[in-house]
Amino acid sequence: MAVSNLDMHALFVLGDLRAKLVKQFQSRFVYITEQTPEGIYIAEIDTEAAMVVDDKQHLELKVGDHFRAAVLPSREGGKFELKFRDIKLTVYGLGDYAFVTTPEGQGIVFKEGHSVMLVFAANEQLQDGLTKTLKAVTGKAAKWRKGELVTFKASE
Repeated sequence: MAVSNLDMHALFVLGDLRAKLVKQFQSRFVYITEQTPEGIYIAEIDTEAAMVVDDKQHLELKVGDHFRAAVLPSREGGKFELKFRDIKLTVYGLGDYAFVTTPEGQGIVFKEGHSVMLVFAANEQLQDGLTKTLKAVTGKAAKWRKGELVTFKASE
């Protein structure tokens, strides 16, 4: 039988990460990308059209029916689970995420295995060079070579 708990360290670290993610969704346009060795998937969320629910008591963030992030108990003391459509990513703590800032906005890059997910709050809607811009933002934390993730520069 698996024993799951949420220790205080995980509660503070992952709870703080959730709070920073909530700030991302205060922007009008939020872009989510998933980059894997197979390629990149990009989606735009207009936060005026999608309902953003910040459930502080349950350490959860929901954006419409498409995006969910929550701090959950685990054997390791806690995990941060991100779900976007069919994409599911689990972050266990320090070293699995990076904060990035560019003239176009700010984002958080999450890493799991050979995949990264970017949640990017744009200062204004990105019209031209969407893929190039978001790949450059992700590139501030994750370096790819020949389709493989070779380095990840975590913030903490």
